[in-house]
Amino acid sequence: MPYDDSPPPTRRARPLSVAAALAAVCLTAAGCGGGQEPGEAGAASPRPGGDAATSTAPTPTGRQPEPASSASPSAKALPKGPLTGRTVVIDPGHNPGNRDHTREINRQVDIGTGRKECDTTGTATNDGYAEARFTLDVSHRLRALLEAEGARVRLTHDADRPFGPCIDERARIGNEAKADAVVSVHADGSAVGNRGFHVILPAGVKGGGADTSKIVKSSADLGARIAGHFARMTGSAPSNYIGGNTGLDTRDDLGGLNLSTVPKVFVECGNMRDPKDAALLTSASWRQKAAQGLADGITSYLKG
Repeated sequence: MPYDDSPPPTRRARPLSVAAALAAVCLTAAGCGGGQEPGEAGAASPRPGGDAATSTAPTPTGRQPEPASSASPSAKALPKGPLTGRTVVIDPGHNPGNRDHTREINRQVDIGTGRKECDTTGTATNDGYAEARFTLDVSHRLRALLEAEGARVRLTHDADRPFGPCIDERARIGNEAKADAVVSVHADGSAVGNRGFHVILPAGVKGGGADTSKIVKSSADLGARIAGHFARMTGSAPSNYIGGNTGLDTRDDLGGLNLSTVPKVFVECGNMRDPKDAALLTSASWRQKAAQGLADGITSYLKG
């Protein structure tokens, strides 16, 4: 089936107060689900995120997004706004070309506390809408919203390279940009019945080339604000299978977080393998709401 990847007109981000954003995180699935039904946690999902195991989802089909620009910051003049002078790095999870470069993405890289695959293919809905397409589409929408607020935005990739970047390079891009915030956009590939979003926060890790001691607190603040605004804007509930209905999960096994020296979180926007969540993720209008929720959370954090 065709999917509309063209973004509708954007609006300026209008962040909530910090208290309202954090309050939204703490609601139960019934309280902020926007029609989603709470449920018991199903079978444990494979640990999600950019370092997650390769999915066994169907091979993605349909039109792939066309590269718009490199991972370099936009050269266009930005309007003056509340985020003028701020730098945000958006990390679209996976790459549409990864599935054609399995040998390269299976190469082990150093994540500070061990070694892990360079990247994975990501997951897909049951009818083949790929996570890599979803993450690029949401990232493009998010970039437009943040630039409208005056932020300098950089993408780690824009489907403008054959595969990757590897998880260590993704972290390095944010570090070298001295980003004020980095958000890695993903969607999960869990069991049917597992629904909702969650934000992955870096644990306190120190070993090898990894040391998150300076970013744990700031990343938790960023993640909580994103979770609250994402729930409000999309109507989606926090995950019913990870994070105890808080929408937050802390992990120490993701190279993209372990190697970051700037505030960074991963956002799993929903579960692509659940039909109800998949119906949201494949909707262009919902993806615009998702991007707006992310933008509002980032703006709240940067202005806080």
